[in-house]
Amino acid sequence: MTSQHQTEFRIRTKGPGLTEITSDVAAWLDGTGVTEGLVTLFIRHTSASLLIQENADPDVQRDLSHWLERLVPRADDPSMRWLTHVTEGPDDMPAHIKAAHLPVSLQIPVGDGGMRLGTWQGIYVVEHRDRPHERRISAHLIGA
Repeated sequence: MTSQHQTEFRIRTKGPGLTEITSDVAAWLDGTGVTEGLVTLFIRHTSASLLIQENADPDVQRDLSHWLERLVPRADDPSMRWLTHVTEGPDDMPAHIKAAHLPVSLQIPVGDGGMRLGTWQGIYVVEHRDRPHERRISAHLIGA
């Protein structure tokens, strides 16, 4: 019989960068008793993203963070003087642009009682703002 489960994760970030939440999602999934299905994660913010990425070497997370900084600099960088939404700080509009380029939702198959992630894959909240935030991620699981 198919069942559905929902929860919300509250994740505290440390500022710009990737915060792994794989174990949080796995623990919740384990508590549902669902062995086959699909979990959907959705971040409820416009200045942060979700990402599945390598979790074996921390250099991967650092390099991705640096790449995002180079791709979309802060609004006080001379190359970004074209921005008009700057009242919430020089990190705000660049955070929205980064979030527009990265996923805000993820779908992960569930099989044999666990997420079907690859060996080196982890689930991350990507914080695009300069300071720490509490980010809310809605989770929906459907399965049997």
